[in-house]
Amino acid sequence: MGIPFLADNLILRKKRHRVNILSIPPVIRAIKKNLLDGSIWPDFTVIPNTHEGILNLTELKPCQSTKIGNYTITPYPVNHSVPATGYLVEDKRKRRLFYTGDTGPTDSTWKKMDKKEIHCLIIEVSFPNQMEKIALETGHLTPRLLKNEILKMEPPPKRIYITHLKPQYLSKIKKELNKLNLNNLNLLKGEDAINV
Repeated sequence: MGIPFLADNLILRKKRHRVNILSIPPVIRAIKKNLLDGSIWPDFTVIPNTHEGILNLTELKPCQSTKIGNYTITPYPVNHSVPATGYLVEDKRKRRLFYTGDTGPTDSTWKKMDKKEIHCLIIEVSFPNQMEKIALETGHLTPRLLKNEILKMEPPPKRIYITHLKPQYLSKIKKELNKLNLNNLNLLKGEDAINV
């Protein structure tokens, strides 16, 4: 949802910078159809003109790697209530970060990763355990569901960073995450920088 604000700020600041948005086809279609359709936000892919749009939407094939600079990026569809994708980012040293974005429990994502070692996992936990039903219905995780996801990963991730906690449940989720007794688990804050 922050994409239009980013584009709007670039235009207002008169920055000649193009932002490339890469994702799987269902996500790109959803952005184009529901976000940049001209009903609430303009289509920033054609502003200031059709050849130099502030935003460039690029479709990636699910589970197929793309080289971007010194990194290899692989999108993996995740389980969410709307089309969503996680990204495996790998550097030349074979250090890997996986960012799930919004996701609920998923077997297929971990199976498709083919036993790749994940040095850093950034994964969401949106609801406390008592709200597991709504988490499952909307494609999100609770601390208990997170633990089940980690057990599906072979080998388990070296470090785990939690994001997307619903503010009204923050203290409850923190307590439940602490009870998991995972030494490699941290809450991700906006100012954090992670070295993989």
